[in-house]
Amino acid sequence: MPRHPRNSLLQFGVAFTAAVLALPVLCAQTVRQNSNSGNPLVDRVTQVVTTFFAKLSDVECTELVSQTKFRKNGKVEYIGNSSFDYVVVAEPSGGELTLAESRLAKLERREARRLPLMVTNGFSTLLLIFHPEYRAGFEFNPLEDEVADGKTYARLEFHHIRGTRSTAALLVQGQEYPLDFQGVAWIDRETGEVWKIEAGLESPMDDIGLRSMRTEVIYGPVKFQGTSDTYWLPQMATIDVESLRERWRNVHRFTAYRQFATSVKETGSKTR
Repeated sequence: MPRHPRNSLLQFGVAFTAAVLALPVLCAQTVRQNSNSGNPLVDRVTQVVTTFFAKLSDVECTELVSQTKFRKNGKVEYIGNSSFDYVVVAEPSGGELTLAESRLAKLERREARRLPLMVTNGFSTLLLIFHPEYRAGFEFNPLEDEVADGKTYARLEFHHIRGTRSTAALLVQGQEYPLDFQGVAWIDRETGEVWKIEAGLESPMDDIGLRSMRTEVIYGPVKFQGTSDTYWLPQMATIDVESLRERWRNVHRFTAYRQFATSVKETGSKTR
């Protein structure tokens, strides 16, 4: 199964022009002390997110990707659809969390490959902003609760602290440029689960061709046959990107979740 060997968290790229990688980037400045300690809601979400990444490697799913490129007048120039067997492997390495995505293509449209389509990977793990290794690089501020689909959610506004470790970077011709994300997270107060995250750039990066990036990731419960455990997993991620001359939208849908086999039957006699 093809792998992305780097310590990737999110990855986003525009083929033939630029790529954006959501991966941990440690800037030259010293990481600040976590200013979010003692915030009960942030602490609760951090506990839930830590469990999320501990369980993430237990499952695989089918990822459906729709890639859209727009003309300058806003009309659609091209739509491509692909399907993958999708796995995110989360494991500690040298005391740090590392993530690697694996994809096995099931369906991939090959026409119009010369068009600069946007390639986006890893946005399902946007929850990393709450992970103990990264949340010190973000400031969180409470907003008013909001009702959606008949349920009341707590909301936290967040923004990346410049000069601290970033969970995303723009890759242009082999050079990485850390991204400063800001946005809002919708949280179930009872469980601490994150239902939705909306994020974007704090400011344009016109010097390297990135005018705007907006993303929305929705999470939801998944139950597996034969177990009472409920996994809270990505359902859909939408990424809109605009460069100085072009605009793209990618939609990722995560379906047909299934668990890896975790038990091995022993046969034959035991060795003594």
